[in-house]
Amino acid sequence: MAIFSKKEKVALDLQAISTLVSEGAVLDGNLKAPAFARIDGTVNGNITVDEGLILGEKGVVKGNIVTKEIVVYGKVTGDINASSVEIRSTGNIAGDIKTATLQVEVGGVHNGNLSMAPVVAGKTIGEKAA
Repeated sequence: MAIFSKKEKVALDLQAISTLVSEGAVLDGNLKAPAFARIDGTVNGNITVDEGLILGEKGVVKGNIVTKEIVVYGKVTGDINASSVEIRSTGNIAGDIKTATLQVEVGGVHNGNLSMAPVVAGKTIGEKAA
């Protein structure tokens, strides 16, 4: 059964998910994950994923997210810093976004500031080194 639409980037939808927070699960605290992660439950804390993050329709994040690419079907209350951000028709982001590319489907919602800049070596221009 395909979870992704045909419009989904091949790079993200063919990747093996290394971390999964399933529907009904609640994580209180920060989440750090290598490779790719999918969240269908609730995370109350900041998220750092090295490669990419898929936030499912039932997924809820209350915290900031840092990753290379993110596809949002669920709800985010917090800031996002990613090279690529996709907000699907069911997606809702309440917070600031820093990205190089942004795609929003009809029905997708973003309430917050948007800052777009090219990405150099995994960081957006102007981003302070850690």
